[in-house]
Amino acid sequence: MTEITPDIVSTWAPDPSRLPGWFVSALSVPREEGFVEVDGVRMHYFRWGNPTAPPILMTHGFLSHARCFAFVAPFFAEDYHIVAYDLSGMGDSEPREKCDMAARGCEMIGVAEALDLFAHRCKPIIVAHSFGSAVALEALSLAPDAFSGAVICDLMVLRPSQLDAFWGTGRAGPGSGDPDRPHRRYPDYASARERYVLSPPQPVTEAFLMDYMAYHSLRREGDAWTWKFSPSVFGPEEAHGEWREMGHRLVTAPGRKAVIHGEQSLLFTKDSGDYIRELGGADIPLIAVPEARHHLMLDQPLAFVAALRALLAVWRLNPVKRPC
Repeated sequence: MTEITPDIVSTWAPDPSRLPGWFVSALSVPREEGFVEVDGVRMHYFRWGNPTAPPILMTHGFLSHARCFAFVAPFFAEDYHIVAYDLSGMGDSEPREKCDMAARGCEMIGVAEALDLFAHRCKPIIVAHSFGSAVALEALSLAPDAFSGAVICDLMVLRPSQLDAFWGTGRAGPGSGDPDRPHRRYPDYASARERYVLSPPQPVTEAFLMDYMAYHSLRREGDAWTWKFSPSVFGPEEAHGEWREMGHRLVTAPGRKAVIHGEQSLLFTKDSGDYIRELGGADIPLIAVPEARHHLMLDQPLAFVAALRALLAVWRLNPVKRPC
């Protein structure tokens, strides 16, 4: 475990003086960076706040990394103990062999255990984005008594017919790809940065956050630049039939759940909410962030923080505690 230098001094920001004050302040909040071993794999994490405070475990979407919460988590550091980690094979975590969704769910439980999040009287709350939300639902199912609940942030939940239409446009399912295809190498950072895009494609209100995420998605390899994530995280399209059942999994997963999504998201739409209600999820709060799309923490970071603050405040009034 080591104290890290703030991201503000990194070369991703050509002119740090033009960054907004809220972002500079967020990255100035003390945090810890380190690694823990979970079932033989070295996992990268950040930690904020007081370890004696109620715990929150955060994770990211497919091919992303924990820094998508690095400017969000500090807003909760006064009241919570927050850990954000890189999924295996992404960010700075090592890849895990044969890592299906069940293995990722076990991994999430293992990270929480390794960082003593289960030691607090209040059970940890999971806050996860996109693909990470599917991991969270798996963790809830594997350990129904371990967590206080999960905040599901813009998970892809579409009716099977709409999912077929969405994939019919040429889009691949989350996690689909060729695990044997090597990364492309770029002669300089600028060339690599041009290739950094979001999936699904969308404009981003806060462009500097795209620069921040892109810089930390890349690594130098000799004289070239390439991606941090491992190609081993990909799998065949037919291996991802679970996305057709994601609405059902969301409704039936044990424990408290709430959804925060982008109001203009392509992956969680107004019909997604209707679909969840039809499946029996009338008790799941659905919170839409105005003018945000799928990557809502890049689109509307402060509105996302406000929505998350409100939800956690309500849950904190009725915490799920361990038996005495």
